[in-house]
This record gives sequence, C-alpha cells and structure tokens, in this order.
Amino acid sequence: MTIASTSRSAADEAGHGAQLTVVRRDGSNTPFDATKISVAVTKAFLAVEGNDAGATHRVRDLVTDLTGRVVEALTRRGDAHRSLQVEDIQDQVELALMRAGEHQVARAYVLYREERTKARTPSDAAELVETKPVVSVRQADGTRAPLDVERLRVIVAEAAAGLDSVDPEQILNETIGSCYDGIAQHEVELALVMAARSYVETEPQYSYAASRLLLDQIRREALGRVHGEPRQASQADMATAYPEYFPRYISTGIEAGLLDPELATFDLDRLSAAIKPERDLDFAFLGLQTLYDRYLLHIDKTRFELPQAFFLRVAMGMALREEDREGRAIQFYELLSSFRFMSSTPTLFNSGTTRPQLSSCFLTTVADDLSGIFNGIRNNAMLAKYSGGLGNDWTPVRGIGAKIRGTNGESQGVVPFLKIANDTAVAVNQGGKRKGAVCAYLETWHMDIEEFLDLRKNTGDERRRTHDMNTANWVPDLFLQRVEADGQWTLFSPDEVPDLHDLFGPAFQEAYEKYEAAADRGEIRVFRRVRALDLWRRMLTVLFETGHPWITFKDPCNLRSPQQHSGVVHSSNLCTEITLNTTVDETAVCNLGSVNLIAHLTETGLDADLLRDTVKTAVRMLDNVIDVNFYTTPESERANQRHRPVGLGLMGFADALFSLRIPYSSEAAIAFADSSMEAISYHAIEASSDLAAERGSYSTYEGSLWSKGILPIDSLEILREARKGDVILDDAKSLDWDTLRAKVLRDGMRNSNVMAIAPTATISNICGVSQSIEPAYSNLFVKSNMSGEFTVANPYLVNDLKARGLWDQVMVSDLKYHDGILTNIDRVPADLRELYATAFEIDPLWLIKSASRRQKWIDQAQSLNLYMASPSGKALDELYRNAWRYGLKTTYYLRSQSKTHVEKSTLQGTDGKLNAVSATIAAAVPAAVPAVVPVTAPSVIDDTPLGEPTGAICSLEDPDCEACQ
Repeated sequence: MTIASTSRSAADEAGHGAQLTVVRRDGSNTPFDATKISVAVTKAFLAVEGNDAGATHRVRDLVTDLTGRVVEALTRRGDAHRSLQVEDIQDQVELALMRAGEHQVARAYVLYREERTKARTPSDAAELVETKPVVSVRQADGTRAPLDVERLRVIVAEAAAGLDSVDPEQILNETIGSCYDGIAQHEVELALVMAARSYVETEPQYSYAASRLLLDQIRREALGRVHGEPRQASQADMATAYPEYFPRYISTGIEAGLLDPELATFDLDRLSAAIKPERDLDFAFLGLQTLYDRYLLHIDKTRFELPQAFFLRVAMGMALREEDREGRAIQFYELLSSFRFMSSTPTLFNSGTTRPQLSSCFLTTVADDLSGIFNGIRNNAMLAKYSGGLGNDWTPVRGIGAKIRGTNGESQGVVPFLKIANDTAVAVNQGGKRKGAVCAYLETWHMDIEEFLDLRKNTGDERRRTHDMNTANWVPDLFLQRVEADGQWTLFSPDEVPDLHDLFGPAFQEAYEKYEAAADRGEIRVFRRVRALDLWRRMLTVLFETGHPWITFKDPCNLRSPQQHSGVVHSSNLCTEITLNTTVDETAVCNLGSVNLIAHLTETGLDADLLRDTVKTAVRMLDNVIDVNFYTTPESERANQRHRPVGLGLMGFADALFSLRIPYSSEAAIAFADSSMEAISYHAIEASSDLAAERGSYSTYEGSLWSKGILPIDSLEILREARKGDVILDDAKSLDWDTLRAKVLRDGMRNSNVMAIAPTATISNICGVSQSIEPAYSNLFVKSNMSGEFTVANPYLVNDLKARGLWDQVMVSDLKYHDGILTNIDRVPADLRELYATAFEIDPLWLIKSASRRQKWIDQAQSLNLYMASPSGKALDELYRNAWRYGLKTTYYLRSQSKTHVEKSTLQGTDGKLNAVSATIAAAVPAAVPAVVPVTAPSVIDDTPLGEPTGAICSLEDPDCEACQ
C-alpha cells in the first residue's frame, strides 16, 4: 500500500465522513485532500534523513500516523463541513511533528513552509486583489460597500512607519487573503490585527504594528461614539482630531454618569492642546489590548475613550485638589503617557470617575467576636468591589477548643470563618474587571496553624478548605531561632495570650517564654507543644505542594517600621509588599505606583536628573490620591487620612539589566539593584519632605522614626541589634544622606511610608516592560491574562541574535523546543546565554541578595518571587532561612517548573491559542538544585523529596497579584 493510500485511509477514519474544504489564497475553495499533508511530511523526512527515508517502514508508518492526527485535529475542532485556511492546516502539521518528537523534521518542515510562502507571496497587493473575487464589506447598519483596499494600505503603511523590520505588504496580503464576501467591518479590522500578530514570534516589531492596527479600530469606535456618527481617522489625522474630540469625550462621559462632572470645569482647551497623539504609537500590542479590554471607558461595551484621553482623564482626577489644576494635570499626564511612571490599576480604573476608589491595597485586623468577624468579611466585600487587594490579619480569632463565654461552648477555630471570607472574594469580582483577591495571615504560634497550612490542599474536608484564598505565615524571629536550635515550639489560643499579637522583637520573646512557663504550671487552658523543626518542615512541604502559605517575617517588618510608636504591623497585603499598622478600628490603605527604570536609562546608567523629576512628581500624584479617594469603609478613611502612606515601586528591572549588558546572576546586578533603589529611595523621601514643607506633615509624624532622624537605611541597625548580629546586612551608601536626614528633621514627612515594590503584573504590560524586579522566565512564550493570550519574544535577545546573524526561523523553532531557554542551543554564544538566562536557570540566592540590597532602602517591603528548577526539602530550607538571614521582610510565590512547557508548535497564525511556560510545580523532584550556599549553618532538613504536589502554584502568565497592579 502506498503512502498516499494509507494516508487517505487514516484521513477517512479520523474524519468520520467530514466534508472539509480549503480556502485558497485567491479566495476560491477546493476539497480537502489529506494526501497533500502526507506529501509535505514525507518531503520533510527526506530533507532530514535522505532520499531513502520514504521507503522505510518507520517513515511510512509515521507519515500515516501523523496524517491521521492532523485530520483528526482539524475535524474535531468544529463543524465537519467547515472551510479551512491553508495556514491552519500547516500549523497542525507542525504541531503533530513536534508532539511526535520529530523536532529535526519539524524544523525542516518550518523551512519548507517558509520557502513556499516566499515563493507564492505576490510582490504587490494589487496582484492578489486582481486574482481574488470582489469582496464587499457589511457595515454596522447592514449596508454593503466594496472593500476599501486603498484605506487598508494607508492604515498598514502607518502601522509599519518607523518599524524597519515590518513588511506592510506582508500584512496587507495576509489580510486581503482572509477577507470573504460579506465580511463585517469589525472582522476586517480584526483580520488586520491578526495578520500582524501572526509574525510577532519571528519579529517583535510586529507587536507594535499590531497595536497600531488595533488603534485604528479604537479610533473608529471612540470617535463614532463621541461624535454620534461614523468616524474614521488615520494616525496623521489625530493631531487635529484629538483637540476636537476631547471636550466631547468629557461631556459624553459625564452624561453617561461615568465621569466626575467636576472635570468639565477644567480648561479643556488648554488640556486638549497638551495631548501628544504620537504617544499612541508607543504601545506594544499586549499593552494596548489590555488597555482596550479593561481600562478604556465604555458605554454598553462601546469604547468612547482614546488612549491619550485615558491618561489625561487619570491625570485630571489626581489634580482635582491642586491650585493650578490644569498645570498639574498636564504634568501628571506627561509622566503617565511617556511611561516614565504608571499608577496602579485601581487608580487607572477609577481616577476622574464618579467613584474614584484609587487605592491598591487594604490591610485589616479581624476582631475576636462574631460581630467583629462578620464586619471584617463585610469590609472585605466593600473594599474588593472597587478593585482593592486585601490582606487580613486573622491572628486575634481564638483557636480550636478555646472557651466561648457567651455559650459556655468551645470554639471551632478560625478556619470556618476563613472559608466564608474565601467565598466572599469569589462572589465580589470587581465588576468583572478582574478577580477579587484576598490573603489571610496567621502567626506561627496560633493554635490553628497546622489546619491553616492545609487550607489550599485538594484533599480533606471541603468545608475546611479555601481554594481561592491566598494564605501567608506571619513568622516571628523566635520561631526560626527555635528551628535552628531544634527546640520546642508552643501553640496558643490568642484569647489566653492576647499581648503576643502586638509584641515583636525581644519583647515578644520575653512574653512568649513567660506564657510557656505559665502553660507548664497549668495556668493556660489551651496550648500544644510541637517540635519547631517538624512544623517548619511541614510549612515548607505545604508551600511546595500548594504554593501556600507564603513565608513572611513579622519582626523585620515591625523593627524597621517608621510607625512603631503608633501601632503594629500585623500582616502584609495580597502581594506581600505592604507593611502598615492595622487595628480593629483602622484599615491600612496604600496607594501604589511604579517608576519605569528603562525609561530613565542611558548608555552609562540611570539619568539622575530625570529620575529625580519623575519621583518627585510621582510622590505628589500618590499623595493626591489620599485626598480625592472614595473610601468604602470608615476604617480605611480614618487610617489613610491620619498616616497618609504611599508605595512607590519600580518595574523594568530586567530590561535595564539587558540594556546595561549585566547578567542577573552577577555581583554587578546586585550593585545595580542597590544603586537604583538608593536613588529612588533618596528622591522619594526628599519629595515627601518637600510636600510636608508645602502641605504639612502627616498627623502621626511626631514619635515616628522619621521624627527621630532614623531613615530606612538607619533602621538596619535596629534589626541587627534585635538579632544580636545574626543577620547579613549591607549598609553601604553613595548619596548624601546626612543632608537629607537634616531636611526630614527640619521639614517633616508628608507620608508615613513612601516605598513598596509591587508586582506590576498589569501596568508593566501597558508600558511594555518586564514585570517589577522579576528576572525573565522565558525568552519566547505566550502570556495569558484576562485580556487573552499573547506571544511575547524578548526583543533584546532578538536584536542581539540579529546583530550576530543568528536570528532565523530555525532559531525560532529551537527557542520553542527549548521553552525559550538558551542553555541547550549551541548556536547561541556563551555571553548571550549568560545575559539572557531565565528565572529557573538563576541560583535563587542571587534573587535574595539583590532583594536584600533593595530592602535596606525601602520603608515597606517588596513582592519577591523565588524560582527553583528542582525543589527539595534541603534546598527550600536553605532558601527561606537565607531570605530571613539576609533581612528580607517578606517573600511571595515559590515558583517551580513543570515538565511540560511551551507547546511545541508554530505560534504563527495561532497566536493566542497556545500554552505558555507553566508555573505549576513539577511532579517529580530531582535530588538537587543549583547550589544555594548556606550562609551560617547547614540545612536543618535533609534532602528527602517533598512528595507529590496537590495544587498548582500561581501561574506565571496569569498572576492573581493583578489585584495590586
């Protein structure tokens, strides 16, 4: 039997009588013929294995099997009578080859496909138009008009302007080939975007082309809605269109009840003249698509807000209480629209609207009585409704077996109430904009700590599980000291040891030991003794298995807090970067935004003057948020007005390293982390002190560390003394801190806290930069979020490979095969493999050391993910004890690799449909990881594998931390 006949048999069997047709590139239809698949696959095998390959039984059987797989995949994806695109069939062939492990053959097929594409691509779109039947386009009102090819040509040419690696004819040809008679206008626009997106994996510049094509769709939608009639405008038209549009946009938003009527009282002509339409071209596709899907205002799902109007609206909302409102709004707009700084997501969502809830994070303490517990859950719902991320301190709630005086019964502990809080977070999903999210914190001495550890497990009583709630351990230093000494640890119910909740450092140790002695004398009713090492081992095991609870450290958060005189830090927030005091009567609130490092970089380093200007304006913007904010609970308003904390962070750290040619795993990277954060810290404190001179210090300033001349860098000594020197801290500095210290003592501080590094999961997408302080976790992947799935290629790597003549389709195929990791691609020079090493190739101790250098400058904390290629008990023990010993305040997710990564297929033509680098934990754990050297003592845990994971760690490409930014 011939290959063709066996292939046809396989196709008939797989298709089950399917009557597929293929849409040719000239628009005509032909019957689907599976033998063409077998011929193409056979040629690929011949190219790799020689001319005799086709005669071997192995190849014949493989061709038959692969052809059957392709046909089966094509027929199971929808109507058996549907039409197929040629590219769709080719994608499935390549996918089948990859899945079969025939990677060399797949590479040959990719090259064959590329050659065929070049051979048949017309030199000009006119050739394609001549061979294609006349296509009519269905308008919104149902009328039809001929496809306006000339306008498409203008739009595509604009999209490619300045992008030397983008071929506008290629996009135009692809688009025209996808159009059919009767196609809807919005489908034409989509075809343009998809045509450009399909080339992103081979040329990152196509991401900007796709963004500009999407921009044309947004212009039509927004201008038509605001003007009340169909409107289209090219980018060249927007210099005059924006000033005409903007006042109408404000009126439209106010009439719809979406914008604050006070915006109409601004000098709109002055503001309109400040708009810079050319900045619409600065978005990469992921950024603009995210903006369109989730941020731009709409009426009945029709957007009426253009990107620059969006930035200006946000700026106006934050300038409402300024004396020169227009001048400040333009200043704020300049910062946002240039991507030098970006406010957090709640601010972007709500600034200038009728419900301006602009704050990012809320921290609460839950009281130990039924009324207090349900008031806390109610507050969660109210705070989450308007896009807040929540951190709840549940430590005061009494443990299992504790006495309930009102009923003379015994408590069921904290877990049943956590279940209710979990379900509340699911129910309140922030209006569909993004997931509601909450993190519960519990101190390590709480009686219910062991049940708390199991909350995210997939086994056990579902009534005592919280699959949607994040959890975190609030760990005192004394516990880790007991772990290292292999001592005992005593669990208590907080109703019998009420002051432990508010104590830290040496005072906590003294009280804790007194309670232990009281328990030994029989004076405490509910307590339990455990081996500290066993509990620590269980904490790490559960963290490995479920990704929770995170490890955060109570004592450094409090010992270095500027606000020790007015309360206690009882927890962090949803993303572990906020460390503010909470009580039952005060909900801590933080207003976040991030400096884009790469926007301040020169060939030699950071532009100090530009950075200072950015930070000074950004701190003013964040401080303004406090006064214009819409507060949903009295507890949050009370705390925010009294203490006025803000959290200025950064993003684009990995981009900066790439630009400076500094590998992440190097002393130079640690030094840059140190110097960049020192500069931000210096200017942020200076800016807050300037605001204090202008507006007055926050009301609880007196008695704070600030008022004593103790800056964050100085508070390192407090931690060192409390730990009796058992800590690794670097206190080197390069700026004139004495002068700044004197200024703070003279002028005061406007804000109790000024800095915090948040994950920037979404705003970094808008700006088109790497997330926060994260290392790159792949050089080619598909990123998923609530806007969809997007191909992302590392543009720095692509440019380097181009410069060395190494960027070609084979390299793309190799990157996909190796999950965006360069280590095993021999063609890539060693220096590039080192520079572009991904997160799982980097020894995590480098992450901790860099974070430690940043932490010395920060008055709050940083959202620090830790990556391990192959976790083991010993490795995790050393990792987290290093994090503690290097003085970190918190850690965030533990991320580990799965066995299956990027789907081994083409991304071309299927962008948005493939799996990305997964961050679920590996099912099998190797015995060792890249060396993490213990800093003082060997691991207290052996290297026994931790067991099978029972739940997924937060996905890298779909982070729940979006609730922060």
